[in-house]
Amino acid sequence: MSESKVNRHPTVAARIDRVTVGGGAPVVVQSMTNTDTADVQGTVRQVVELARAGSELVRITVNTEEAARAVPAIREGLDRQACNVPLIGDFHFNGHKLLQKYPECGRVLAKYRINPGNVGRGRSRDEKFASMIEMACRYDKAVRIGVNWGSLDQELVVRMMDENARSAHPRDNEAVIREIMVVSALDNARRAEELGLGRDRIILSCKMSAVQDLVGVYRELAGRCDYALHLGLTEAGMGSKGIVASTAALAILLQEGIGDTIRISLTPEPGGSRTQEVIVAQEILQTMGLRSFTPMVVACPGCGRTSSTYFQQLARDIQDYLRDQMPVWKVRYPGVESLSVAVMGCVVNGPGESKHANLGISLPGTGENPVAPVYEDGKKTVTLKGDRIAEEFHEILNRYVESHYAAGGQ
Repeated sequence: MSESKVNRHPTVAARIDRVTVGGGAPVVVQSMTNTDTADVQGTVRQVVELARAGSELVRITVNTEEAARAVPAIREGLDRQACNVPLIGDFHFNGHKLLQKYPECGRVLAKYRINPGNVGRGRSRDEKFASMIEMACRYDKAVRIGVNWGSLDQELVVRMMDENARSAHPRDNEAVIREIMVVSALDNARRAEELGLGRDRIILSCKMSAVQDLVGVYRELAGRCDYALHLGLTEAGMGSKGIVASTAALAILLQEGIGDTIRISLTPEPGGSRTQEVIVAQEILQTMGLRSFTPMVVACPGCGRTSSTYFQQLARDIQDYLRDQMPVWKVRYPGVESLSVAVMGCVVNGPGESKHANLGISLPGTGENPVAPVYEDGKKTVTLKGDRIAEEFHEILNRYVESHYAAGGQ
């Protein structure tokens, strides 16, 4: 897939271990565990699963002394499995105490997430914030100053609401809340710089749960700073609702060049895999032409011509197979993530879509001859018949990848 021509909003490049965020670097995919961080084995297992799915940064909750003590062991467990994904510590309320008491926790984390609304109040707030920033400076760590509309700095809210009420032309509450979000992020970023944290170690976020609010606040934030920006619709929800809402919000901003790292905050189904949020983030970026992560399968929705579910099953199996192979393929076959595969269900659009893909198959629809032509780079190479169409197409796919993407391939 060719790189998108979207002009990115200019931001300072922030360093998070080996990952660059902002500064024109590709948009980075982030996720977060939902394990008890004190459960070292469980957390390691989920971080590895998220990293294997393609998460380039993983955030973990650090909310108790047990969690803080576990962080170095988690990092060691990941290193033993050659999983070098950077870990982000999510701190609220007591982060200053945990970082002071457990310095090794602060040392092995790649980034600290600080919510200004949950640090404290008045002089106590300033001291706690300063303590966390000083630890980040000491260990040369990045910091995300993450403002969330559900936990705003109440002193700032009261002050700005009062100022708005006294104004000759007061704005509506929603507009004031968005302004409070932006002011909180920028004021705290400036304070962090005053304390010695470099601009290349600061990422900002202003998360809201309504699409139009999120779009509005990030447009305003991007227009007033050049810090790297993390995007995400907070509390997006479950299933299709969460996916659609997150996609609607982030697609607008990404198309405008706003955003350097993204997370899709989906509520997983009971017992469901946390990796869905990673896959959705990747698919947003890939379908927009911003990045390529895994070969994509084009498949028709089906209609009365395709009463058989065979093409649906094959499309699903091929997509799952491609994603499962990517941890190995991305090392062995550079560029394979841009491969396109079409699995079509009848003669109407089947041959045409198959010709447009790198590799395509047009399966027989209702009443059509029981044959399946296969196309490679626009040319029909073989026609499959019989009971082994799926197995034979798998074999063709593997041969194509080997011949076109292996070192020395075409």
